[in-house]
Amino acid sequence: MTHKQRMITALTGGIPDYVPTMELEFQLAPELMGKDFLRQKELEGLSQTEIQYKLDENADYHVKVYERLEYDAICLHYLEPEFLMYTARRIKQITNDEYLILVHGDGTFAIPNGHGMAEFAYRIEDDPEGIEREARAMCDAAIAQNRMMLEGGVDGFILCADYCFNKGPFLSPPMFRRFVTPYLTELTADIRARGGYAIKHTDGDIMPILDQLVESNPHGLHSLDPMAGVDIRAVKEQYGDKVALLGNVHCAAMQTGTEEEVVASAEYCLKHAKPGGGYVYTTSNCPFRGLPLERYLLVLDVWKKHRKY
Repeated sequence: MTHKQRMITALTGGIPDYVPTMELEFQLAPELMGKDFLRQKELEGLSQTEIQYKLDENADYHVKVYERLEYDAICLHYLEPEFLMYTARRIKQITNDEYLILVHGDGTFAIPNGHGMAEFAYRIEDDPEGIEREARAMCDAAIAQNRMMLEGGVDGFILCADYCFNKGPFLSPPMFRRFVTPYLTELTADIRARGGYAIKHTDGDIMPILDQLVESNPHGLHSLDPMAGVDIRAVKEQYGDKVALLGNVHCAAMQTGTEEEVVASAEYCLKHAKPGGGYVYTTSNCPFRGLPLERYLLVLDVWKKHRKY
C-alpha cells in the first residue's frame, strides 16, 4: 500500500497492511532535521519568484521530514490558504500522490478563551438565537473555504475545535446538540460529499458528547485524551464499527513519565485499537515543542514493533 492508501483504508474502517501513523502537528522538526517549517511571516516582502522558491523548498522539506518519520498523512500548517494549496499540489507532484494531505478546516464553536468565556456563557442564556446565527455563519464560511481547499489539492481536514475540559465538555450535552452538532454534521457531510476526509479533533473528556461526535459522521476521532480519562479500549468497543479512532498515546507521560509508562501507553493503544482495523496511531495531542525528541522516537519504535496486521 502507499501511505495514502493505508490512511484511507484505516479512516474508512478497513484493515490496511499495517497501522498507519501521523500527527496533527509535528513541532520537533528542528530537533530532528535541523530547521523548522516555513511560516507565513517569512514570505513578507518577497517577490513572487522568491516566494515560489521558499514554498518549493518547504514542500520538499515536509517530504524529507515525514519520510524519515514514516508518516502516512501530512498535515500542513503556518501558511495562508493559497500557499497551503500550492504546497499540497507540490507534495503530490514530487511524491506521485503518495500521502494524504490534510489542513485545518473546522467551523464550530470551541471553548472560548479566558477573556470571552463569561460573555459567551451570558450570550447563550440571553441571546441563543444570536449564537445560532453566528454558528450558521461560521459553518458556512468553513464549508466555502474547505470546498476551495479540496479543489486546490488538499485531501481532507483536521477539524480542530476543542470542546472539552478534563472534567467534561464546556457546553452541556443538550446545549452541544443545539449549538454545535448540527453544524459539525453539516460540515463533515459537505467534506464527504466532495470526496474529502474529515478527522474531528478535540482534547478533554468527550464521553458525555461522544455519541454526538460519532453522530456527526467524521471519518475519524482524535485525540481520545487519556489525560481526561478517555479509554481507547472502551471507545473501540462501543463505536469502533462506526468511526476510525486516532490517538490516545499519553502525551504527559511522554514528557514527565518513565520510559516504561510511555511504552505501556503506546502498547495499550495498539493492543486495543488495532484489531479489526479503523485505527491510526498518534499521540493524544502532538509532539510538542519542549518534548524530548527521544521520547517521541520511542513512541515510534513501539509502533514499528507492533504495527503489522
